[in-house]
Amino acid sequence: MFKRLSTLLALVFGSLALASCGINSVPAAEENAKAKWADVEAAFQQRANLLGNLQEITMASSEEERETLEGVIEARASATRPEIQLSGEDLSDPEAMAQYQQAQNTFGGALSRLMVVQEQYPELQSQANFGRMMVQIEGIESRIRVAIRDYNEAVRQYNTTIRTFPDTIGANIIHGAEPMVPYEAVTEGAEVAEDLDMRSE
Repeated sequence: MFKRLSTLLALVFGSLALASCGINSVPAAEENAKAKWADVEAAFQQRANLLGNLQEITMASSEEERETLEGVIEARASATRPEIQLSGEDLSDPEAMAQYQQAQNTFGGALSRLMVVQEQYPELQSQANFGRMMVQIEGIESRIRVAIRDYNEAVRQYNTTIRTFPDTIGANIIHGAEPMVPYEAVTEGAEVAEDLDMRSE
């Protein structure tokens, strides 16, 4: 009886010791970060899907507007190339993340220029399709910012977990955990939309 009780106690304490060494906390933090990354990708995909209709708007635009809209279309095509997309395993690869961020930042910059066009040419706001699209773009950009913030917080928690004792024992010995790369939403100066002079000479 005493032997059975001591075995049971050893199992309970052993399980608690393993749990405190990252057996559960490391995979939980990793899965949370991957889920948040899926939200980031979904937000970027929603933006890309919305802008799939730009070709139609482009055809009805003047030459100056058309050039800006075509730039957005090209940036969208670049940002949605299959080789640019990231899987959960790529979240620990700084080079893959940098390539993805560059494509999305280029796309976002093209959208910023489109917003400037809207401000400089108020008559565009009277075009129902263009106006609706601008409202939707603003909503999606807000959703992207929230998704990136939530992903970066999940990455911070995961990276802290795999570096903090005693979780680091399980992270390094059992899981072979690698730090994840946070998403940098913009490059330096990219948050400032450039001034466009689209007046005819």
